[in-house]
Amino acid sequence: MRQFRVEASQEALDDLRARLTATRWPAETPDVGWSRGVPQAYLRELAEYWHSGFDWRAVEARVNEFPQFVTTIDGTDIHFLHVRSPEPGAVPLLLTHGWPGSFLEFLDVLGPLTDPRAHGGDPGDAFHVVVPSLPGFGFSSPLTQHGWSIPRVANVWSELMASLGYDRYIPQGSDLGAFVTILLGVLDSDHVVGTHVNFLFTPPPDDASEIGELDQSDLDRLSQMASSADDGSGYMKLQATRPQTLGYGLTDSPVGQLAWIIEKFQEWTDSDKTPEDAIDRDRLLANVTLYWLTGTAGSSAHFYYDNAELLPVSASPPEPLPRVPGPVGVAVYPHDIVRPVRRFAERSLPDIVHWNELDRGGHFAAMEEPELFVDDLRMFRRTLRAR
Repeated sequence: MRQFRVEASQEALDDLRARLTATRWPAETPDVGWSRGVPQAYLRELAEYWHSGFDWRAVEARVNEFPQFVTTIDGTDIHFLHVRSPEPGAVPLLLTHGWPGSFLEFLDVLGPLTDPRAHGGDPGDAFHVVVPSLPGFGFSSPLTQHGWSIPRVANVWSELMASLGYDRYIPQGSDLGAFVTILLGVLDSDHVVGTHVNFLFTPPPDDASEIGELDQSDLDRLSQMASSADDGSGYMKLQATRPQTLGYGLTDSPVGQLAWIIEKFQEWTDSDKTPEDAIDRDRLLANVTLYWLTGTAGSSAHFYYDNAELLPVSASPPEPLPRVPGPVGVAVYPHDIVRPVRRFAERSLPDIVHWNELDRGGHFAAMEEPELFVDDLRMFRRTLRAR
């Protein structure tokens, strides 16, 4: 393991600003809000702030306050944060992000999770926290090969936790990270204390009679899934089928990369008119800048290609998730992409011990609602402890 610090070259930052200045904008279209994508007036204003107001060096300084490392596992470099708690009874916690997120999602929760005593909490709720970047994302790059299936990542995470000396731990994830987390609960069940996710896709069964037994709340969730598949899955289908082609444009144009990511933060968060209703502008741009500086638009898209069989990207349903033998916790945020139906979730998660329906928040829970995110994980740990 090698210690790591985030230090972008000034040349890279100057190149970003030069490219933003030279942006070629498409023709204006009638005001249709976000129905056809990111409104140009909003994107122009945000790009100007990215050029003249955003401070990447401040992001670097904050990230570098936390211990970071890079280690090589299964032939690729994995970047991760490793923040140990001062509490002797702390439980190891492994947090996994998805797309278009990154390890930056979790900066606001690291302090409360690792040192609850210093943040007005119970020291008995403390965690040692490990936050890796998925292969091909952020500083876990560049990839020199494809074939990074979710089970392969789960095995790498298992090896990472063992190398850190953690014999028992709790994995937690959202988006693609939720799939990795569930696989950890299966493949590393001897070492996983409990599995926690705040994103869960529960497609309807083939037996239509089961749908007829649902109440209106669950029927609304199925309707939301169908709507998301019809209108909101274009990005997924493109990344799962033509990631190489997509990567050229996003790696060459910062405004293209900005629009591709910022659209999802608007659609998937508890926001009204812009994603900044849910997440601070500088945090949004920090995440986009990470993708830009590391050139990982293409490699993160290839992750979808390598895992297309698990995703709803074709007419045939995705492969069902394996049954997790141990206890599971699920947090449901009301403005997520989709919300799970519990009776369908229990087919692959038979031992759900914690199911928390929250009253606000969306897909990027740790960024949008860090206090709720922390409290939910503490409740899950207490439930495990009681068992």
